Amino acid sequence: MHRTRLLALAGASLLGGGVLVAVHLRGRCHAEGPAIPSGSAVPSIARVSVATQHEDEPPPQGSPPVPGLDLTRVSVAGEGLVAPADGGVAHLTLDPDLQHTAIGLMAARHLPEAAAVVMDVQTGRLLVYASRAEQGPARDLCAEASAPSASVFKIVTAAALVEDAHLDADTRQCYSGGEQRITATDLIDDPHRDRWCATLASALGRSINTVFARLAKEHLVPAQLDAMARRFGYGDALAFDAPVQAGAIHVPAETLEFARTAAGFWNSTLSPVQAAEMSAIVARGGEAVRPVIVDEVVSTGGWALRSAPATPSVRRVLTKETADELAAMMEHTVMEGTSWRAFHDGQGIAFLPGVAVAGKTGTLTDPETQRYYTWFTGFAPARPAPGAPPQVAVGVLVVNGPSWQIKANVLARDILRTYFAKHDLQGVSRPSLTAVARRRKK
Repeated sequence: MHRTRLLALAGASLLGGGVLVAVHLRGRCHAEGPAIPSGSAVPSIARVSVATQHEDEPPPQGSPPVPGLDLTRVSVAGEGLVAPADGGVAHLTLDPDLQHTAIGLMAARHLPEAAAVVMDVQTGRLLVYASRAEQGPARDLCAEASAPSASVFKIVTAAALVEDAHLDADTRQCYSGGEQRITATDLIDDPHRDRWCATLASALGRSINTVFARLAKEHLVPAQLDAMARRFGYGDALAFDAPVQAGAIHVPAETLEFARTAAGFWNSTLSPVQAAEMSAIVARGGEAVRPVIVDEVVSTGGWALRSAPATPSVRRVLTKETADELAAMMEHTVMEGTSWRAFHDGQGIAFLPGVAVAGKTGTLTDPETQRYYTWFTGFAPARPAPGAPPQVAVGVLVVNGPSWQIKANVLARDILRTYFAKHDLQGVSRPSLTAVARRRKK
């Protein structure tokens, strides 16, 4: 690890850090992406109480944030990464090479705003916690929940349709309309107008708004969707080593607004940390594991003030059957859906040969501010096998301006390429930061 190069790239910070802010969104969405209408509320920063920790006592499972932890000031120390904390320094779980690559990819493309979180699915340990804002003060975008969930919320709706309405991946729904917006007419089954049909799995992979709107209207009630969203962590401060803004959720009772919300239009926001945890829940067969970024906190005198729990804190969110069904559906995003192009080159050759990737995208535009939001959350390998690299979950957000650079799924793909190349997976190559910067200049 080259300390000089890392610090030069990150400006003595391998995060990009700073102040949490909320963004108000208006306007229309793209074929897969909802927008938050004028007047919608964004969540306030969660207030989390911090308990006193004795030097010789490890924190309990589900422990509170580390007092004074400043993840906007991540730097190199020896072979690892550290951040300031009250009374000393926090040694982090992050992989320095992956962290360096993630920030390097953001910088090489001059992304206006971007954030990426990579989590070890089994342990909850974070390998990447990277964010960057091209302008303005440094901010911890990984912890902000001001961006709308967009079509990532379809994961929640799909879970409710499977677990509460007892549908499955092969459930078929015919549809028409709904690419940019959903009207009352789009919710009405009409054999003369509904020229296309899709399974629930294909609808998730291709992010077909009308399929989700109609199925939710017919098979769910608002209370069920709201309850499922809260099981995924919406409305609550995420248990983490640093404060994370709670994702907002509001499920309207009116039929059309309810259907729009179920399809991912309006009424919810998400942080990249929560996005990664949502995919980890599916990957773990329905269990949520507490994300961990602090290995230990060491005082200025060299005393251990706090250590990560040996066993991760786990809670049940979904039945294993529901999670398995969701995992299979999420594979369609890369196999045939909105991320097929991102994960294959111009000849259709996979950037991650032999690695099944499960995921979900989200896209929207705020036409008034010309901010173009894209999401990718997912996990890989989708079907772990003996000898395969440890399974990781990702949550990536990219915010572009009028002349956008790349979508979140491309950034996620390149971070995953780096991860699997580090594990010497045959046929997987690392992205070249120099080549990325050169392509941008053309």
